[in-house]
Amino acid sequence: MDRYDNLPADALARVTRALRLTWAGMYVERLLRAFWPFLTVLFLALAWLFSGLSAVVPMSVMRVVAGAVVVLGLGSLVYGFARYRAPTRGEALARLDAALPGAPIAALSDAQAIGASDAASRAVWETHLARMAMRLDAARGQVPKPDLAPRDPYALRLMALVALVVAVLFGVRAAGPGLTGLIPGTGDEVAQASWEGWVEPPSYTGKPTLYLGDQAPGALEVPEGSRITLRLYGIIDEIEITETWSDDPATDEDNDGAQLPTRLFTVDEDGTLTINDDTWEIVALDDADPAIAFDGDLSRTIAGEMQQSFVASDDYGVATGQARVELNLPVVDRRFGLAADPEPREPIVVDLPMPFRGSREEVNEILVENFSEHPWAELPVRVTLTAVDAAGQTGDSEAMDMVLPGRRFLNPIARSIIEQRRDILWSMDNATASARLLRAVSNRPTGFFPNDTQARVLRASVNAMEETDFNPSVRDEVAQALWDLAIELEEGALNDALERLRRAQERLQEAMRQGATPDELSELMDELREAMRDYMQQLAENAEPQDGTDQPDQGEMMEMTQQDLQEMMDRIEELMREGRTEEAAQMLQMLQQMMENMQMTQGQGGEGQQSPGQQAMRGLQDTLREQRDLSDDTFQDQQGQDGQQGQQGQQQGQQQGQGQQQGEGQQGQEQGENQQGGGQDGDLAGRQRQLQNQLQRQRDNLPGAGTEEGDAARGALDRAGRAMDEAAEALRDGNNSEALDRQAEAMEEMREGMRNLEDAMRREAQNQQGDQQQQGGQGEQRGGPDGRDQRDPLGREAGERGALGSDSPLADGEDVYRRAEELMEELRRRSGETERPQVERDYLERLLDFF
Repeated sequence: MDRYDNLPADALARVTRALRLTWAGMYVERLLRAFWPFLTVLFLALAWLFSGLSAVVPMSVMRVVAGAVVVLGLGSLVYGFARYRAPTRGEALARLDAALPGAPIAALSDAQAIGASDAASRAVWETHLARMAMRLDAARGQVPKPDLAPRDPYALRLMALVALVVAVLFGVRAAGPGLTGLIPGTGDEVAQASWEGWVEPPSYTGKPTLYLGDQAPGALEVPEGSRITLRLYGIIDEIEITETWSDDPATDEDNDGAQLPTRLFTVDEDGTLTINDDTWEIVALDDADPAIAFDGDLSRTIAGEMQQSFVASDDYGVATGQARVELNLPVVDRRFGLAADPEPREPIVVDLPMPFRGSREEVNEILVENFSEHPWAELPVRVTLTAVDAAGQTGDSEAMDMVLPGRRFLNPIARSIIEQRRDILWSMDNATASARLLRAVSNRPTGFFPNDTQARVLRASVNAMEETDFNPSVRDEVAQALWDLAIELEEGALNDALERLRRAQERLQEAMRQGATPDELSELMDELREAMRDYMQQLAENAEPQDGTDQPDQGEMMEMTQQDLQEMMDRIEELMREGRTEEAAQMLQMLQQMMENMQMTQGQGGEGQQSPGQQAMRGLQDTLREQRDLSDDTFQDQQGQDGQQGQQGQQQGQQQGQGQQQGEGQQGQEQGENQQGGGQDGDLAGRQRQLQNQLQRQRDNLPGAGTEEGDAARGALDRAGRAMDEAAEALRDGNNSEALDRQAEAMEEMREGMRNLEDAMRREAQNQQGDQQQQGGQGEQRGGPDGRDQRDPLGREAGERGALGSDSPLADGEDVYRRAEELMEELRRRSGETERPQVERDYLERLLDFF
């Protein structure tokens, strides 16, 4: 007897719907647990049918598959019935009762065991039953819990289900007659003959595959080498196929004479494809041969690295490429070691660089190689480029005749060693003559070889060349030893900065004598710059502090700044680029002489020894230089300015100029200007205000108060300050033309003030002639250490801190003005000479515009 048999009818009625759902779920649960193997076999069988495999596999395979499905299906059914047990009503009530709080169904089915005759006990029991009955309203049908994972640990059921879904989604169209009788409406239609076709271009073309059924009969263009695939269904004997590409039509039948369900054709030429009543005129698009050519001139470095640009193209992309280098023997100068017949050597073949990503239909790359160690280095060769596409077709460039770049040896000993190395690699018959020449080179090594080891290495190589068993293997070892020795001699191991500088200068001079290429000269120029920087740094580190003691007489010693040296080297490089190697060599020789006699001026050393007048003069020179730079910037701004650009410049200035303060007493006014005109870094008006404040401070600190010349100098600087103020106002208002006029006026007044200051300094020096120490100071001020006057061609004082230029005013006298006129005439004459470089004539025109 079940414990739920005593459940009251009204309570059972309240849970009837939930009980039925729970009971049905338990049926599903028990069926799945018992028959999941059968469902797995069923899903796999349906996936086989829906995939269309039944239409393409041989009948023998179909029989095997069908037998396996029957056996597995029967076995799984037997297994299922053996394990199936139907759920009872009591099990369903127990499942439902377990899901409710307090098990109310079991409580309502119970009877009061004791105290049934007691009214109070009976009342408590009735209250308990009422509460349990209220909980029945929360009863809901329970979800089935088949719990198949422990029973199917390999998830075979899921794999079969996935296979069925994939077959239904993607295999129904290709299933053909395999679905006959299974899909409604397809019985007779699928059994009829049908076909599908695809045109698949070669993969390297990047073209998409075409579905032949979507292509209208008629002309159809496809790349050459495309493959046509036809798949036949149903009664394939009723499908008539004719084409013009197959050499052996029998390939469309199997060994029993039956037609195959799939046919393949390769389109290697124009042809016709006919399927039943449809005809396609197939046009095979020719795959053009790749093309390749040299692009630009050959460039080389001093180390022998060559760079040659090339361009290659192909309609479907270039796959690979090669460069082939062959000796151009008829052009070789057959003298000396090259007079003998050369040993046969294979051409040099190197792969061309290709892009790793992107399209290769057009390739622009640079071949970078170094053939310095090859026996053909510095000999005439013929280079041919070859491009290969994915189809194996090749295209060659026109042959380029060139001298195969090699390392340029500037050391005479190293160059002679390399020449003899080339001779023995050219022919082993040259070994005796090369050994004799090299022995002469190493006869007295002192002064030619930096150390004895190098001379011993050369003698050992010579001894090997003179041996009777000199063979190609020994020859290659000797050639490698000679190469290493030449590299060591060429590069050296110098530790002294001056020696490295001299060596860099000598290498550059030798390269110019040998007619080196611009790229090689540029590389040597970089080497010279680096050596120059090292030497200047060494001079700065080793310089003695200037403590005011007497300096020795320097004679012809040059005082130069690093900026002057840099400008001189830039001029040398410019002359070399213009092909004026003789002038560049002369200037390089001058630079070498200057460096040997140069004195490095230390930073601001010696400032403490200058008089107040000298300090004031140098400050005014700096201010005048900055004013001139500002005037140049104003002129350029006026030339390139239009209305919209001017407004943009003011807007940028507003962002940069917020909160800038230019000086005491003018904060409010200058902040307003900064908001309109910009900050002191990017705003011309702000820079002009800075120069005005700087000039005012210099005017307040000007020496010579109370003298006629000193007062005149202050008056001129006052007028210059007012002109600067007007220029700043004009710049703020955007009137650059007016600003240029006021800036020119300010510069002229500053020059007048500097002339007056110089007169005051001269008068002060004359008044102190009796004092020997002051007289010596005057000599240093107006002349060189040896008492000679150091002035430029216009009679101006030499620049401070060893600078070659000066902003000091012109010296008085009729001769100076005559000299200035002569210089102006010379500038006009040179600017009119058309044979001069355009950049030089433009520079001369700019000089004339200033005056």
